Amino acid sequence: MAKKLLGIDLGGTTVKFGILTETGEVQQKWAIETNILEDGKYIVPDIVASIKHRLELYGLTSEDFIGIGMGSPGAVDREAKTVTGAFNLNWAETQEVGSVIEAETGISFAIDNDANVAALGERWVGAGANNPDVVFVTLGTGVGGGVIADGNLIHGVAGAGGEIGHMIVEPENGFTCTCGNHGCLETVASATGVVRVARLLAESYQGDSQVKAAIDSGDNVTSKDIFEAAQSGDVFANSVVDKVCHYLGLAVANISNLLNPDSVVIGGGVSAAGEFLRSRVEDNFKKYTFPQVRQSTKIKLAELGNDAGIIGAASLARIDG
Repeated sequence: MAKKLLGIDLGGTTVKFGILTETGEVQQKWAIETNILEDGKYIVPDIVASIKHRLELYGLTSEDFIGIGMGSPGAVDREAKTVTGAFNLNWAETQEVGSVIEAETGISFAIDNDANVAALGERWVGAGANNPDVVFVTLGTGVGGGVIADGNLIHGVAGAGGEIGHMIVEPENGFTCTCGNHGCLETVASATGVVRVARLLAESYQGDSQVKAAIDSGDNVTSKDIFEAAQSGDVFANSVVDKVCHYLGLAVANISNLLNPDSVVIGGGVSAAGEFLRSRVEDNFKKYTFPQVRQSTKIKLAELGNDAGIIGAASLARIDG
């Protein structure tokens, strides 16, 4: 019988699991709540218990698996298979992850950063079409990313390779980023960043706009509201989307001028705006790239949605298992 892969996508609210074929087809998937209480000490035991329960349920043993792969927030040590400083999990201190899961399940284990893992998923069976040169940009609560060059995920000397969200796109008057710098892409293109841009532009906008009126009234406005208003013709909302797509296009152009990937794949919650977002990013990308890159690198939308994490995690087991 063909052996399987197990992928785990560890997030601050849920842990997603998937059992996949060697070719990346999801056969089963499930999720459990992430219990971050008491410094996140229940997270790894809960993962182990859930795996054991499901294997029993499906009549599978450790012999049926090539390996387990996992994507985690925080600073991941791929060799030691530990995670440090994943604050949304309450993991301030270094956590033993791989050694525990391997000992408890008897299946070999590989781990990487969650944004890198999502990049691997999109590259393998998503929009990246298994091309060796793919950049993934994920626009969510923050801006994450992963760079795959010549078939290799770029980690860098301290594991901070591919931190696309911290590319400076507004050096003069940029917003302060959580990293301490000013003008990072994350401050203007994440879900919260889009709203921040809208608040700034609302200060000087004179015309009629439901979005501006909502901001001025102190109502809760989301990036989704802004994109929907722009699509239905709100002039102010459109100016916000233009600004955000300018920053995204500039960042993607800089990455592409440096790496000339086959494609830059845009995913994450903000990418739900779809072609409306992609085409505008592409217009700005074309403005800032030089001819060979403009003609050869494509701007694409992610295809795997929430499954990118479990699929990419499973691919780690395929590589390292």
